[in-house]
Amino acid sequence: MTIEQSVALAPAARAIQLIGTDLTEKSLKLHLDGLSGVDAVGLEARAAGLATRSIKTTSKAWALDTIIRLIDLTTLEGADTPGKVQSLVAKAMNPDPSDPTTPRVAAVCVYGDMVADAVAALGSAHAAGGPTGINVAAVATAFPSGRASLAVKLADTRDAVAAGADEIDMVIDRGAFLSGRYGVVFEQIVAVKEACRRDDGSMAHLKVILETGELNTYDNVRKASWLAILAGADFIKTSTGKVQPAATLPVTLLMLQVVNDWNRLTGEKIGVKPAGGIRSSKDAIRYLVTVAETVGEEWLHPHLFRFGASSLLNDVLLQRQKLKTGHYSGPDYVTID
Repeated sequence: MTIEQSVALAPAARAIQLIGTDLTEKSLKLHLDGLSGVDAVGLEARAAGLATRSIKTTSKAWALDTIIRLIDLTTLEGADTPGKVQSLVAKAMNPDPSDPTTPRVAAVCVYGDMVADAVAALGSAHAAGGPTGINVAAVATAFPSGRASLAVKLADTRDAVAAGADEIDMVIDRGAFLSGRYGVVFEQIVAVKEACRRDDGSMAHLKVILETGELNTYDNVRKASWLAILAGADFIKTSTGKVQPAATLPVTLLMLQVVNDWNRLTGEKIGVKPAGGIRSSKDAIRYLVTVAETVGEEWLHPHLFRFGASSLLNDVLLQRQKLKTGHYSGPDYVTID
């Protein structure tokens, strides 16, 4: 056993609870490598079966409104400006100006340097946890690559929290994970979690992005999901949206199964966020069905499930208008993102 394997890792209550006080690189690796392998054929068959479930017209209106309430409306481009963020916030607050019954989205998701602009634009609608409040989520830790020193990642996180972010979406170091250095990934998540602490002692919620498209195997997705939860993630998230494939139904199903196993083991509920590539209401409804069938309908609330999306909202609004009017509106009936 090397010195590195025997050195104690940064304490994390969940990991100590499950693995024990002898929390080292070796004990963490033994736990993760001891997880059962994923039956890829069975997983994909289960996902395909869930994708065929239909929702009746009477339930479709509920499904469409639920999707809207679960969206992190996102802009993550190098060309983002304060004006673009203000437009995004306006849409988040009032998705369909022609229908005041349209619900608001869960959050707006922006780069850290845009957080203050989002908070200012939201005004009184920036009420974390409120029934009509919209959270501000910020991507951090050298998103999307994660290629930066820990000091830079922590500064990135602290700056976003200080600017008013309610949620931090961090990326894991995939290079460290894929080379088997699980302790490095674990300790970075633990440190970022602590950097989410505000001056008053409250915590911004931490979503840990696995970037599943780069993890190569379902077994790795399962290990990374467990690793993130053990280190303190409030949510596990599929993707940055910058790598293909991004969110897929089988991967999301697998992550939901991990969350379900964790809940059965500890009684604690962890959120899941598929992000990237979910553009149609039809696809989003498949995810709703998968959530309900895997962890239960109690997960279909913003504190436990989100869609990371930029274009999904437009399709949902068009489908919603179709239900109400009986015909499809043209694309000019929704704003262009």
